[in-house]
Amino acid sequence: MSQRVLSGWHTRWYRLHRLRAPTGDYCDRSLRRVATASAAATHSIPEPQNAIPAPPVPPSRRELLKNAKPFSDFLTDTFHRQHDYLRISLTERCNLRCVYCMPEEGVPLSPPRELLTTPEIVMLSSVFVSQGVNKIRLTGGEPTIRKDILPLMQQIGALRSHGLRELCLTTNGLALHRKLEGMVEAGLTGVNLSLDTLDPWQFQIMTRRKGFDAVMRSIDRVLELNKHGASIRLKINAVVMRGINDREIIPFVEMTREKDIEVRFIEYMPFDGNKWNKGKMFSYSEMLDRIRGEFPGLEKVRDHKNDTSKTYRIPGFVGKIGFITSMTHNFCGTCNRLRITSDGNLKVCLFGNAEVSLRDILRESNGGEPIDEEAYEALKKIEMDRQQQPLDQSASPELAPNEQKLLNVIGMAVKRKKAKHAGIGELEHMKNRPMILIGG
Repeated sequence: MSQRVLSGWHTRWYRLHRLRAPTGDYCDRSLRRVATASAAATHSIPEPQNAIPAPPVPPSRRELLKNAKPFSDFLTDTFHRQHDYLRISLTERCNLRCVYCMPEEGVPLSPPRELLTTPEIVMLSSVFVSQGVNKIRLTGGEPTIRKDILPLMQQIGALRSHGLRELCLTTNGLALHRKLEGMVEAGLTGVNLSLDTLDPWQFQIMTRRKGFDAVMRSIDRVLELNKHGASIRLKINAVVMRGINDREIIPFVEMTREKDIEVRFIEYMPFDGNKWNKGKMFSYSEMLDRIRGEFPGLEKVRDHKNDTSKTYRIPGFVGKIGFITSMTHNFCGTCNRLRITSDGNLKVCLFGNAEVSLRDILRESNGGEPIDEEAYEALKKIEMDRQQQPLDQSASPELAPNEQKLLNVIGMAVKRKKAKHAGIGELEHMKNRPMILIGG
């Protein structure tokens, strides 16, 4: 069994600088500072002062092949799918009540002690990155309502030096504009923003809450930062429901005319409590026909291997459109995604009901108790003493005596992943969590 050598868990805690929304000349300076921080995130090794950097010499193909590490067997399933993308739910709570995501009355929430702590999230992130995960997406619930979202992102962002390439966020956008700059400085590279209507009144009907203007401010803020070099990939996710918002497909497409946005239309999917039925589902082929009726020049864009979306563009438009077709054209054969729920369960398939607790294994090293910051520091010192290493804040020690058990359980769960999920006629009858408790 091939394995990557675990690099360990990062020990550095960062000081949070909360940024106020800038205006005027300060706005320009702030934007330049954030954009500079975003660009600098890709350079983890500082240059000596006053040194003249030598031009980089790209490695030869032979050198790349010689130094390449085999992908972790723990994250490779029996169909040879390599899972290098991890989605982590940070909270079960949300400040909206979207009709396709959760019941109007809400859902029962887990007791706080059953949810992952910040150190536990960072430690699990480090374990997965050490095995080859290079993209982490933070979801919810609504991740921006987590009070320590910025320092948490800073710690996960620090894993760039250990192989993490992308740190992304899925959000409803209500509070994003207030925290966006700090997120960019922490290493944010992509935002998927859920917005199902461009009509403020329809927004209230579909989300059962107000907040349309705040969401639009967040979209504008991302685009503004990108003008200054922040390079945040912005995607807008719209769940299309027949008779509710299908008439807005063309207005959403029009958003991409002058904005560098990818609007992705999602087929309505069944989850516990969302009252799904086949009649409400507006299919990929129907969406495509409607858009082609208005824009006959619509053309397909070549998708990347693991893309969940089928991407198209309209000649002359700045942005793109995509379709997530889980119900009519699944993309299971190239799935590279794993999910960790906010209560610490690993789900290898969004539509699968099999789960395994990583939280309980992690907490064995702390007598079954949640690992808070104090416990984390104590475990860190014990492990450093065990390894007889100096207490160096730049080190990344292996903190978990049960790390191998974690990897074994992860590996067994990945190996049990099926070739594909169930289809229409079966999926709607399977027991699964509400979407809010899975993590989008």
